[in-house]
Amino acid sequence: MQSGFRWSRIGLLVLVIGACYVAWQWPLLVRLYKVVTLYDEDKIVNNFLHMEDAFPTKVLQPSSNPQLLTPALAELPAQFEFDGHMLDTQAFLADSRTTGLIVLKDAQILYEHYWQGMSDDSTHMSFSLAKSFLSALIGIAVEEGAIGSIEEPVTRYAPELKGSGYDGVRIKDVLQMSSGVGFNEDYGDFFSDINRFSRTVALGQPFNEFATTLQREFEPGTYNQYVSIDTQVLGMVLVNATGKPLTEYLQEKIWQPAGMASQAYYLTDFTGMELALGGLNVTLRDYARFGLLYLHNGQRDGLQIVPSHWIHDSVTADAPHLQPGDNPASKHKYGYGYQWWLPDGRDDEYQGQGIYGQYIVIDPDKHIVIVKTSANHRYNDQSLRWQDKHQALFRAISQYYSE
Repeated sequence: MQSGFRWSRIGLLVLVIGACYVAWQWPLLVRLYKVVTLYDEDKIVNNFLHMEDAFPTKVLQPSSNPQLLTPALAELPAQFEFDGHMLDTQAFLADSRTTGLIVLKDAQILYEHYWQGMSDDSTHMSFSLAKSFLSALIGIAVEEGAIGSIEEPVTRYAPELKGSGYDGVRIKDVLQMSSGVGFNEDYGDFFSDINRFSRTVALGQPFNEFATTLQREFEPGTYNQYVSIDTQVLGMVLVNATGKPLTEYLQEKIWQPAGMASQAYYLTDFTGMELALGGLNVTLRDYARFGLLYLHNGQRDGLQIVPSHWIHDSVTADAPHLQPGDNPASKHKYGYGYQWWLPDGRDDEYQGQGIYGQYIVIDPDKHIVIVKTSANHRYNDQSLRWQDKHQALFRAISQYYSE
């Protein structure tokens, strides 16, 4: 009898300890589940719209002087040409699992629509659109003297990178995705470096430590290979150079003066470091306001927020390995600037891009900004040529509204 009672108490104690452990680890378990199911067809939309449910965050507050966007609504072109065939615009938007699309001509909204439960006050995961925001902050920090020059090595500001593949690499080479660091960015490969990093994020481990594990593959400044961790390194440089967290610096230097109208947030690790390479969550209109800032050469109402020469340099391929088209010194057919993509065959347009269908497109000579957010679970199916189709759509929209 006593033996049975004793075992009952032990069993109860084990249950209590187990319940306490699960409660203690619950945030980690939620985060792991979120990462594992992030791109599942039945969960991807909710995940992209509610990343704050599973990750620690830092909040950006709306500007006290928001940039006014004036509705002047019109229809999209009904069709666009791709590879000699006409594609139905609305069918493509549905097929690519669009969540939001907005088109500005200067500060006028020509088109705005939401799908799949997204609305004008929803924040949407940026993925690599965040890289273009960080580029702007680097330009501001250089202009204000917090960073001496982009010719300096990243290790001057992030000495913890000494001995890694980033040791001695210029800030400029990191900005241009030419750090020379070896990295597999294939989201469809479970063992790729980017998916290893995703597991680092899921486990709550420090983002910055991952950068110290990477080693050199190419001579810096000679080969264009997209390495998302390059942008995390830029975040490390910026935080150490300015003495401010990325969220605080972004709030002060862009969010407030550029007139962002809604709350936004960065995902962080448990040290409070922001996911610089892709952790912004922003409304569709505020993504467009950022595009508008670049369209207007970094100015708002006469106030120079991002240096105009920085914007020019950011969208200029100034070395052979950065040129668009078939390029033996690049892994991509798009060219690259300072965290901005330069499409092949472009006039003057340039883009921020994020995986699973996120775009900020700026077409200066036509005064057009296009922002598209998506939750496309078929993004990794290369046979569907999503990027090429999007490029054809964006050029058709830009041309349509300029006629």
